[in-house]
Amino acid sequence: MSAPAPPSLPLATLLAHTADAVAAVCAGRSLTDALATVPAAPRPGTQALAFRVLRGLGLARALRRQLVPKAPPAWVDALLLSALALSHQDSESADTPPYAPHTLVSQAVEAAKQRARAQAGFVNAVLRRHLREQATQAAAAAKDPVAVWNHPRWWIETLQRDWPGQWAELLRANDRRAPMTLRVNRRQQDRASYLLRLEQAGIAAHAVTRPGATDAQAIELAMPCAVSALPGFADGAASVQDLAAQVAAPLLLGAGLAPGARVLDACAAPGGKTAHLLELAELDLLALDADPQRLVKVSETLQRLGLRARTQAADARDIAAWWDGRPYDAILLDAPCSASGIVRRHPDVRWLRRAADLDALASTQAALLDALWPLLRPGGRLLYATCSVFKAEGVHQIDAFLQRAPDAIAQPSPGYLLPVVDNPEQVSERPLRPSTDGFYYALLEKRSS
Repeated sequence: MSAPAPPSLPLATLLAHTADAVAAVCAGRSLTDALATVPAAPRPGTQALAFRVLRGLGLARALRRQLVPKAPPAWVDALLLSALALSHQDSESADTPPYAPHTLVSQAVEAAKQRARAQAGFVNAVLRRHLREQATQAAAAAKDPVAVWNHPRWWIETLQRDWPGQWAELLRANDRRAPMTLRVNRRQQDRASYLLRLEQAGIAAHAVTRPGATDAQAIELAMPCAVSALPGFADGAASVQDLAAQVAAPLLLGAGLAPGARVLDACAAPGGKTAHLLELAELDLLALDADPQRLVKVSETLQRLGLRARTQAADARDIAAWWDGRPYDAILLDAPCSASGIVRRHPDVRWLRRAADLDALASTQAALLDALWPLLRPGGRLLYATCSVFKAEGVHQIDAFLQRAPDAIAQPSPGYLLPVVDNPEQVSERPLRPSTDGFYYALLEKRSS
């Protein structure tokens, strides 16, 4: 995702679109939404450059402040930040910058002429000064932890507090390219059969095993590709789902539920875990989500895979608005969170989140746990999951809930799945491979008596 943009389009054009995307993120919009507005032809190149820029935004901001203490207009600032980030080594791979310095400057000036002609001379002067003073400016920026680690200061400090032995590696992991991992739909074929189909399609791939896995559905591609290139994708042969996310369904189902068991997926969108549950068992499943538009994605996913579930748009905390009064055998609560475990797939997340967001999210998570727990039958299981590595959204949240719910029993579960090699918190059977996202899992069982 962070490779240099294809040369078929002028770099100036791609830089202009990249500045659009970076300006949108700096204004508080998600990169996904920003990229959706980019025309189809330059979108892949723009995404590649935007990923690289956002992975180096802390350094770029430090350099721009040295060059221009007062921020220029938003789009011009985004163009400067993009050029400055691209002029430095990629922290992810230690690769040299993708473009020659003077090429980058001249193309940034051309981009300015396309969108802000009056600022083209200013852009030229700032970037040429950076070329002359690059070593001195980089040395000054190296004193700023935000510039060194390319994460907000509060984020760095939170990880240092939560993970004193792993914080640096966690920050580095956010700047690595995420692999493309598939989940084979075992209702259609086994993994070996789909690996053969991939080989016949000329797509290099290999089997991977989830932590503590008892089934075999995961495949990792040697190189990401468009889903349209995957054999049988449109017919539901496979889905894209990270290895860590594939832990949820088998963990909740455990040794198995009786056919037709009532299961609630409380925050279901976009539907990957919903579908995985239905691939593994015959369930009476309700997929709930507060966002009607995101719930459409759940329905589309289920239709593609040939699976069925009831879907309903509602806030899971508002029980009176959606519950039919019958208890559930199992509940999956994939709670809203900071997404701090999937930053390598969404490099904008680190810049969009604020420290205060953690308190608000933790409050929502606690409210969801308290609202859903009474809906679980005695002996039933609730799986709490977040794609977060912050302890406020994981172990601290569950520890507090266990104090509030004396009938809740913590069952063996992976705990934290960190994208690092040295993970003392993980208690699953196998060490987690470094190519997985960061997740937290807690499996709770309701006491029968």
